[in-house]
Amino acid sequence: MVRVGIAGIGFMGKTHFGAYKQVEGAQVAAIFTRDRKKLEGDWTNVRGNFGGSGGVEDLSGVKRYDDLDALLADPDIDLLDVCLPSSMHREVGIRAMEAGKHVLVEKPIALNVADADAMIAAADRTGRLLMVAQVLRFWPEFAAVKDILDGGQYGALRGAHFKRVISRPDWSGDDWFSDPEKTGGAVVDLHIHDTDFILYLLGKPAAVWSTGTLSDRGQVDYLVTEYQYPGKNVCVTAQSGAVAMKGLEFEHGYDVYFEHAMLRHNSSHTPTIEVYTADGAKHAHTPRIADAFVAQLRSAVDGVTSGVLPDVIAAHSARNSLEVVLAEKESARLARPVELA
Repeated sequence: MVRVGIAGIGFMGKTHFGAYKQVEGAQVAAIFTRDRKKLEGDWTNVRGNFGGSGGVEDLSGVKRYDDLDALLADPDIDLLDVCLPSSMHREVGIRAMEAGKHVLVEKPIALNVADADAMIAAADRTGRLLMVAQVLRFWPEFAAVKDILDGGQYGALRGAHFKRVISRPDWSGDDWFSDPEKTGGAVVDLHIHDTDFILYLLGKPAAVWSTGTLSDRGQVDYLVTEYQYPGKNVCVTAQSGAVAMKGLEFEHGYDVYFEHAMLRHNSSHTPTIEVYTADGAKHAHTPRIADAFVAQLRSAVDGVTSGVLPDVIAAHSARNSLEVVLAEKESARLARPVELA
C-alpha cells in the first residue's frame, strides 16, 4: 500500500483526495493545511474553474497536520502529493525528497527553469521519484488524440489548434492569479496545459512565435502561439488566456487534422470527440480513459510501487514544457519568434 500525504487542500488538493479513493493500492494517510475548518473536514469553501465546490469530508483515520515540517518528518508517508502554490514547489519538493519521500507535484513543476533543474538534481541525488501532474495528458478527450496519433489509423498529423480560456478567478479572496510571484500568471498556470500536451505529441519545438495582450501589471493575459517544427510538415497553434466572461468560466478544446480524418472537441458544447473521415462519415470516438485524475494518480502510485519513473509524468518532461511556455511569454512581449535550444 502506497501511503500518500497531500500538502495543500485547495481545489487540486481536494480533487486528488477524492481521486485517490479510486486508486487501488493507494491510501491518503495524511493531509496538511493551516486552515482549521479544512482540518476538520469542512471543505465547502474550496472552489475551482470547473466542477462544484468542496463538501464535507470524513477524515477519520487520516493524520491532519497544520505544520508542514511535521508532515515531511512523518515516516509513514511514501508519496508526498504537493498541491501548494507553485512558488513553493522547489522548496517543498526538495525537502520531501531529502526526507526520503517520492514526490508528485502539481503543474507547473516550478516557476522558472533553474528551480525545475534543482528539483530534478535533488531527485537524482536522493534516488526518489519526482513526478509532475500534467493532467491533460490523461484527460480522456486529449489522451485519445495521442492514442490515435501513435496508432496511425488516420495517417500523419498535419495540423492542430488547441484552445483554453477561462474567466478571471474571483474565488480565492485575493487576485492571486495575477501575481507572477505566486503562479506565473495565465501563461504558466493555464496555458502550460496545452503547451505540455503539444510537446507530448510532437516533442520540443525549434521555436515559438506568440502574440498576446498584457495586463496593467505587465503579465500576458491572453496569447496565441505557433509552435515551429521545421521539416515535420505540421502546423500547430494554441490559444489561452483569462479573458472569458462569467457566463462561460471554463472552455477547452481542439481541432486536430490528420491525413484521413479530423477530430473536434470543445468542452462547452461537445461532450465527446467528433470524428470526420475522408469518406464523408461522422462518428463519435469513445476515449479509453474515464477519469483523468484517477488515471494520473494511478500512474504515480504504480511508479512508487515499481520504483520506475513513469515517462508520462516524469519531471524532465514537465521541465521542458515550462521552458517552452516561458519562451512563449518572452515572444509575446518582444513581438518576435524565440528559438529553443
